[in-house]
Amino acid sequence: MEARKEINVPIENKYLLTIKEAALYTNIGINKIELMLNEPMCPFVIYVGRKRLVKRQKLENYLENKVVI
Repeated sequence: MEARKEINVPIENKYLLTIKEAALYTNIGINKIELMLNEPMCPFVIYVGRKRLVKRQKLENYLENKVVI
């Protein structure tokens, strides 16, 4: 049986990020990212089953237009 190779994709090349990756990428705390994802009609959240992921480019666009979050 062959060993399964893990492929590591740099965060800046990923389409979807975990909450932890989004926090590392943006330098925003995990709790704040989770609060943002809980907002109604959040433009950068996607659900995969019960798991919440962050659309990286949508998050970037969202933050580009903000002064305070």
